[in-house]
Amino acid sequence: MIALIDYGAGNTASVANVLKDLNTEYIITNRESEICKSDKIIFPGVGEASFAIRKLNLFNLINLLRIVKKPFLGICLGMQLMCDESDEGNVKCLGIFPSRCKMFEGNDIKVPHMGWNKVEFVKGSKLFDGLASDERFYFAHSYYVPTNEYTIASCNYGIDFATAMEKGNYYGVQFHPEKSGPAGIQIVRNFVEKC
Repeated sequence: MIALIDYGAGNTASVANVLKDLNTEYIITNRESEICKSDKIIFPGVGEASFAIRKLNLFNLINLLRIVKKPFLGICLGMQLMCDESDEGNVKCLGIFPSRCKMFEGNDIKVPHMGWNKVEFVKGSKLFDGLASDERFYFAHSYYVPTNEYTIASCNYGIDFATAMEKGNYYGVQFHPEKSGPAGIQIVRNFVEKC
């Protein structure tokens, strides 16, 4: 059973549709007891960081998400919230990845970064089984996580940034696998079946 965390972020239904297509049992929840009973957690996100952290505090989920030992996948804002802090709302986040989420800047790029972009796998991961480096995935974000020791995939949009990270049982992807066609579905399948 996958716990799909509902904290008011936008893309929960899209992720649920992929899980349904994969014949994977899931529950959409913001209840600690249901999350604790699940086998794995998906932490989706479309929205604003400080609002999302306030909602997680309201549902009393911050400490649980910091210490959980089961496989955990953060998507887009979900990955950003796994960092120490975010410039978006100047907020403290979950502190799983020791990094600060920053805003894209520069006159030579459009913000937000929206659309398809090539992703380079820089370290092996179960998330990437059956996929080749330089696959294209769909992005929609104005903030990014700088590359760091936990980066397993990167992308360039005016600057190289982390598009996937892994630390123990925690995985994060900046792109939207639920909107990235067959390659994105493979990422979700790999998380469900192999992580």
